[in-house]
Amino acid sequence: MISHSNNHHVWFITGTSQGFGRELVRAALQRGDSVIATSRHPQAVAAAFSKAADRLLALSMDLRDPAQISSVVERAIARFGRIDVLVNNAGYGVTGAVEEASEKEITALYDTNVFGLLRVTRALLPYLRKQRSGHIVNLSSIGGLAGLPGWGLYNSTKFAVEGLSEALAAELAPLGIGVTIVEPGPFRTDFLGGSLVKAANTLPDYEATAGKTRAGTVERNGKQQGNPALAADAIVRAVTSPDPPLHLLLGRWAYDRFNQKLDALRQEMEAWREIALGTDFKT
Repeated sequence: MISHSNNHHVWFITGTSQGFGRELVRAALQRGDSVIATSRHPQAVAAAFSKAADRLLALSMDLRDPAQISSVVERAIARFGRIDVLVNNAGYGVTGAVEEASEKEITALYDTNVFGLLRVTRALLPYLRKQRSGHIVNLSSIGGLAGLPGWGLYNSTKFAVEGLSEALAAELAPLGIGVTIVEPGPFRTDFLGGSLVKAANTLPDYEATAGKTRAGTVERNGKQQGNPALAADAIVRAVTSPDPPLHLLLGRWAYDRFNQKLDALRQEMEAWREIALGTDFKT
């Protein structure tokens, strides 16, 4: 957990060029904290927050490069002495049916959304363990709790983040380190715009499912109900609270969608209860 004896925190945030990442940099700096902001365009990030240059370290970092990640972490520690909050925000979506996506598209998606998150987390864990304090925030999605047609591959990466984070939380709690999984619904970021990859291959048989999703991304882009600035403020409030949550749903759509899944899951469990409980050895 974050040490509340010192109200000044040091944040390490990935994917800060735009969207949630950029807003999280703003929110952390506004509360007087220091930030290591990594992105593909660190100069733009530094320019956007030039008034807080003494508390901002903007660096380029490729999530596919373990050596560069280690170097960035070392520079961050050298500059600020510690890291209190790691936010694994960098990631993107791929839309298309599971069968439509190419091996290259799938591999690239996992390399960022899952393996990139793992590389950064594992690079920072030795420092957090030494401190016996800190908090890890992993950006998942409502798509990490409920699968939807056309999002299967993206769903699978975020489901991986969910399982990883829940296990990590149990492993790190005795060491004084907390974990929060953030599960946003649709927010007005570039997620459905330039950041979205659409599977190059399309199959007519999926037109009514994945095809409908693919077409809908164009219609919904820029019209999402969620406000990224308010989401960032909510994340900062939750993480710096005395008792941060393990799961943090953001937005009414995500909240309602997950409640629907919980209701359906409970009904299905009860319908198949007899068969489920009948598979143990009889003692």
